[in-house]
Amino acid sequence: MIIVDGTNMVLGRLASNIAKKLMRGEEVHLINAEKIVVSGIPGNIVGDYMQKRRLQQKATPEFSPKWPKVPHLMVRRVIRGMLPFKKAKGKAAFKKLRVYAGNPNLKGESAVFEDAKNKGFSKYMSIGDVCRRLGANW
Repeated sequence: MIIVDGTNMVLGRLASNIAKKLMRGEEVHLINAEKIVVSGIPGNIVGDYMQKRRLQQKATPEFSPKWPKVPHLMVRRVIRGMLPFKKAKGKAAFKKLRVYAGNPNLKGESAVFEDAKNKGFSKYMSIGDVCRRLGANW
């Protein structure tokens, strides 16, 4: 079991590293999901996620893709997008992922992804702030 702390990590880079670990068959626990950052202009970030949440099919809107509002489920959904989820090996890998908002007391080997750390982007926003602007209360 690998424990990854998401504090001050860039979402896309962290998600791709975790997806690689999951495809190798390792079990990954991600803590502090609300402290993961997304780089970009804050207004554009929130607008993009609002647009994703509004997308619906006109004929059958109940079959449209669903995007969550809470941080741990949003990060889980991003990681799912980097896995071959529609295949059996992708689903098996996705079942080995646990994402937590906050810091539960877990014991195991911790991993640090140096390439996923925020290296001083001037414009960024945490996932927790994005979710609050989308209307989440977790």
